[in-house]
Amino acid sequence: MLPSFNAMATTALIDPFRASNYLSGERRYSWHFVTRDGGPVAASNGMQFTETVSIAEAGDRFDFVFVSTSWTPEEYRASRLFDWLRRCAGNGAALGGIDTGAFLLAFADLLDGYTSTVHYEHLAVFRELFPDLASSDDLFVIDRDRLTCCGGAAASDMALEIIRLHTGMDAANAAARYIFHDRLRPGTEGQFPAHHEPVGYAAPTKLRDAIVLMERNLEDPLPLSIISEQTGLSNRQLQRLFASHTGVTPVRYYLEIRLDRARSMVTQTDMSMMEIAVACGFTSQEYFARVYKERFSLTPSEDRQEGRVPFQFRSFPSPHRASSPENKRQTQ
Repeated sequence: MLPSFNAMATTALIDPFRASNYLSGERRYSWHFVTRDGGPVAASNGMQFTETVSIAEAGDRFDFVFVSTSWTPEEYRASRLFDWLRRCAGNGAALGGIDTGAFLLAFADLLDGYTSTVHYEHLAVFRELFPDLASSDDLFVIDRDRLTCCGGAAASDMALEIIRLHTGMDAANAAARYIFHDRLRPGTEGQFPAHHEPVGYAAPTKLRDAIVLMERNLEDPLPLSIISEQTGLSNRQLQRLFASHTGVTPVRYYLEIRLDRARSMVTQTDMSMMEIAVACGFTSQEYFARVYKERFSLTPSEDRQEGRVPFQFRSFPSPHRASSPENKRQTQ
């Protein structure tokens, strides 16, 4: 576990194994919480984990080793950590990453030839940093002896799949019921199931289709005429949908999606501002800097410094998706 790791994803990974032990009446699984030096480590939500062992104390013989991290994984590149992971793999351990854990595996050259996944907010950054690695937006990916997961409750899905492969469907179902996990989602289920919102829909299908097209075409933005054509809307209908449900024009909404992606890259990577601008569809660095400051009240360079300090409680502004009058007022 690295500083500011995702506590929910980490415990979500462990609890199915705990439940399986309890329900079977035997200790099928055991685990250790490992930190670099064996001291307390704080999760991104402020929780402190104190019962940890150091890399040296843990040894290097495990069935699985998962790297759990969240914000700024690039800050934790260390030869001692990478050497330990390589030794574990050499001794037969399957290596895994939770949330942004795949970044560390990639930095250690331990994902070459494998497909992996990370949390959707970091996926674009991962692809920019590691263009030669295969990546997926699935909930989790088990590719031979590499297991990666986008985080959150999906970590339980991955653990339940491990239990299913190890001891069968009955054991996995029993563990899922015990922790009130309503179904075993397959790893191939994407982080963004088609037309699914957990608490219901706030926008018409055609508008959601248009937004998906925008989100999938950030480096080379699509003309609105193409979006209208592919969604079966006239340009006037598209304008009306965005105005009534987001409070902004399609052009403005598209710009804000690109700026949100840029902010992730500014605060999560060491990429140059020009590289970030190009990756987010801006041909002019000056224009990129100007609209960035208009949106976030900071220049990209300022945000790179300030945005990394309180990251455990930082919330990234997202595009205006709600249709409430209050949100409309905020966007005007």
